[in-house]
Amino acid sequence: MYKVLLVDDEKIIVEGISRTVNWNAYNTELIGTARHGLEALSMIERDMPDIVISDIKMPGMNGLQLVEKVYEKYPHISFILLSGFSEFDYARTAMQFGVKHYLLKPCNENSITEAMSEVIEELEKRHSQETFMHNMQKELSKVLPHAKEQFLKELVTNKTYGQRDWDDYGRLFRITIDNDKIRLLLFQLEGKFEFEHMFAIKNIAEDVLGQSIMLLSTTIGKHVLLLIKDTQETETESLFTQLKEIKNTFTSYYKLDATVAVSDAGQIIHARKMYRETLECLNYQFYLGEGSIITKKDIEHDEVGIVKPFIYDEEPICMHVKSGDWEYVGAELRNYFEMLADSRMDTHLSKSYVIPLYVSIVRQGKPDEINDYLKKIASFDQFHTLRTIEQFVTENAQQICLNNYQMQTKKHSCIIHKMIGIIKEHISNPDLSLNWVASEILYMNADYLGKLFKKETGEKFSNYVVKLRMEKAMEEIEKTGDVKVFELAERLGFGDNPQYFSQVFKKYTGFTPSEYKRSP
Repeated sequence: MYKVLLVDDEKIIVEGISRTVNWNAYNTELIGTARHGLEALSMIERDMPDIVISDIKMPGMNGLQLVEKVYEKYPHISFILLSGFSEFDYARTAMQFGVKHYLLKPCNENSITEAMSEVIEELEKRHSQETFMHNMQKELSKVLPHAKEQFLKELVTNKTYGQRDWDDYGRLFRITIDNDKIRLLLFQLEGKFEFEHMFAIKNIAEDVLGQSIMLLSTTIGKHVLLLIKDTQETETESLFTQLKEIKNTFTSYYKLDATVAVSDAGQIIHARKMYRETLECLNYQFYLGEGSIITKKDIEHDEVGIVKPFIYDEEPICMHVKSGDWEYVGAELRNYFEMLADSRMDTHLSKSYVIPLYVSIVRQGKPDEINDYLKKIASFDQFHTLRTIEQFVTENAQQICLNNYQMQTKKHSCIIHKMIGIIKEHISNPDLSLNWVASEILYMNADYLGKLFKKETGEKFSNYVVKLRMEKAMEEIEKTGDVKVFELAERLGFGDNPQYFSQVFKKYTGFTPSEYKRSP
């Protein structure tokens, strides 16, 4: 039965309402009457009524003042206010303290009982809610961890959740934030992992951060989400140290790494916005790499929303791939991916720039292998970081460079082998020279052939020819003994200049041809 207190300075009003209202019919009991606000306040503190029916205009403490005093201490007590005045200001003031029922005098039994019925309905509804919350607390104590997890999921994903929801559930879960700010931490485990690994990182985080800091935790999809209190202990530098400890402990036990996104500090009502912020941070794992700790500062741009065009000339690197110059190609690829990382473009846009470069590079490979390299383009969908894409492109470019280098080396060896054959075949020709071989036989650039010959044999073309001629001269002298100098000169490409032949022979052997014949 609900207890009712009647307050009015007019005795006739008090007696009239007391007698005309059938209190029992409405499951109520009139516990007393008061003549003014001060007397009513004393009775309220002593008897604690559920409903107060009070006049507004009274001596000492009026009805509005009484409402204010009672609302401050006992907000659960409901009021029905009576007044002989129709000014709106009275009703507006009363509504500030939760008063919904405002009746004008003179009021009859029907208006009073109707208002009282509505108040009782509200009280019963409130009692029902309180009973429900009590029962819910009792039941949830058994499944409290799961309930907390589900609430955190709803808090960061449900648009309708606000401060009131947090207040209700905060009391339910006995979590106090007051005016403190909070942060969200979103963990993404790298590599192949099981659900137990997600459970493990939550436990490790709770140990490292402490229960007073880590308020709630849950899993959303493949992510682990933590809601922590933002205090002096969770300032960025200190928090980063703790996050590294969590990651290192987890890695040491499970041999897996984790990327962490950290939201800015904010009020609990902004949790949904902060969650979207951490998801955006994780997207930049593409540039910052797996295992990073990423904050909003890491993903901010100087000019928000403006994507600068990424311009790169592929021709130089393709030329060096073709020639097999890996030293140049490796350095240029490192430079290319550094520029791409600095651009901070959308992940898919970044891949759209890398794929054409990859295609251009593989086109420099062996014709029969190009299709195999092109089929690997499908692998780009599996790459979640710029670092893994860089490794993929670098490894394939290096293999193509190595193959091209070996092909070029083999090709060069064939050319040099052919040149040596030409030298031996035309050893007696006085016109034998690098320019003659290049223009008359091989139809190639003489400077290029000269450099190639020197690189392959270690000798200049002209020195090689002289050396071969002198070796053959010495061989002839040793074989026959009486060979004529002019014959040797003519036979070895010195034409009709035996004197020059002798000079060259002496310079090479230290003897003239005649002295060499007589030497033992």
